[in-house]
Amino acid sequence: MNKWWRIPASLNWANYYEAIAQERVVQWNLFKYIVQWIVLASAVGLLTGSASALFLYSLDSATGLRYAFPWLLFLLPFGGAFVSWMYEKYGRNSSRGNNLILEQIHDGHETIPLRMAPFVLVGTVLTHLFGGSAGREGTAIQMGGSLSEWLGQRICISPVNRKILLMCGISAGFGSVFGTPLAGAVFGLEVLAIGVISYEALLPCFLASLVGNAVATAWGAQHVHYSMGQVPMLGLAVLLKVAAAALIFGLVSRLFCELTHKLKAAFTRLIRNVALKSFVGGCIIIMLTYAVGTRDYLGLGLPLLAESFHGDVTPFAFLWKLIFTTVTLGAGFQGGEVTPLFVIGSALGNALGPLLQLPAPFLAGIGLIAVFGGAANTPVACFLLGMELFGSEAAIYMFLAVVVSYLFSGHKGIYSAQKLGVPKGKSP
Repeated sequence: MNKWWRIPASLNWANYYEAIAQERVVQWNLFKYIVQWIVLASAVGLLTGSASALFLYSLDSATGLRYAFPWLLFLLPFGGAFVSWMYEKYGRNSSRGNNLILEQIHDGHETIPLRMAPFVLVGTVLTHLFGGSAGREGTAIQMGGSLSEWLGQRICISPVNRKILLMCGISAGFGSVFGTPLAGAVFGLEVLAIGVISYEALLPCFLASLVGNAVATAWGAQHVHYSMGQVPMLGLAVLLKVAAAALIFGLVSRLFCELTHKLKAAFTRLIRNVALKSFVGGCIIIMLTYAVGTRDYLGLGLPLLAESFHGDVTPFAFLWKLIFTTVTLGAGFQGGEVTPLFVIGSALGNALGPLLQLPAPFLAGIGLIAVFGGAANTPVACFLLGMELFGSEAAIYMFLAVVVSYLFSGHKGIYSAQKLGVPKGKSP
C-alpha cells in the first residue's frame, strides 16, 4: 500500500530538476529587473525632481516680478519672439516638445536633445514673466524626458528600456511639479495611447514619480492644495447632476483641444516666420487683456483657481481663460496646458454649482480633474490626482466625472502624438 508521502515511481527526475532550474532563472531575472529599475528610476527621479524644484522656484520669482511690475506685459511680444527665434536657431527638434517624447516612446529613432531641458525652462519662465497664459506640466515633462534620455545615452541603454526610461521621465516630471506622485506614475503609463495603459513600466514609473516628488519637496518646492468643502451625501440625484456637469466638462475639454490645434495651424499658415508669429500672438494677448479689463487670465491663473474654491467667479471666466491659453499656445509660446485646464475646469464648476444646486467648491474640484482628464485622455491618472488633492470622500463622484468627461471629449487630445489604442464607446 502506497503512503501519501512516497515519491511516485513514474516521476521524471530530469523534468523535475529542469522545472526547478527554470523557476530559479525566472526569480533571478525578476530580482535583476527590480534592482535595475530601483536604481534607474531613482536616478531619473533625482534629476527630474531637482530640475522641477529649480523650475518652480524660477516660476514663482517670475510671477512675483510680473505682479510687481505690470508694465512687463508690454514686453510679451518681444519675449515670445526671442524664445521662438532661439528655438528656431538652436533648438533643433526641441520645438516639438511633449510630442517629441511621445513619438520616441512609440518606437521613434530620433534623439531627444539635452538642450530641451534648459530651453523649455527658460522659454516657459519668460512666458510667465511677461504674462502669457500657459501651464507648467509641459516644461516638467520635457525636462524629465530630456534628462532621462541623457541618462540612457550615458549607460547605453537598450531600445526597449529606453522607452521605459522616457516614461519614467514623464512620470517624474508630472509627479514632482504638482506634488502628486500617484497621479504622476499613472500619467506616464496612460498618456501614450487612448484606452491603453502600459503596465510594463508600472514599477519604474511609480518609483520615478515618488522619488521625483520627494526630491522636489526636499529642495523646498511648494505645492498648493485646495479644499472641496462639504461633499454631498451619495444619492441618485447628485450622481445625475455630477454626470450632467461632467458631460459639459468633456465638451469644454474638446473645445480647448480643437481650438488649440486650429490656432496653431492658423498661425503657422498665416505667419511663416516663427518669431513674428509669437510677436503677433503677444500683441493679441495684450489687446485681450485690456478688452476684458482684468489680468486674472494671465500666467498660470492661480488667483482665479483659488477664487473658484473660496468665492464666486464670473460665469464666463472659464471661457476667457480658455481663449487666453489657446492664443498663447497657438502662437508658439512655451508652457504646458494642464494648470490652465485646472483653472478652466474649476471656474466652470464654480459657475455650474448654483445652476445644478450643488456646492460651488465641490463642483470646482470635480471640474478641475474632469476637464483635464478629458483633454489629456487620462481618466485613471486624473481620478488619482483628485484623490491626492482632495481626499477620498468624493471618490465616487470624481470617478464618475472623469469617466463621463473622457467619453465626451473626443479622440483628439492636447498631445497630437498620442495614439488611439481603443476607440471610446466601442461596441462589443
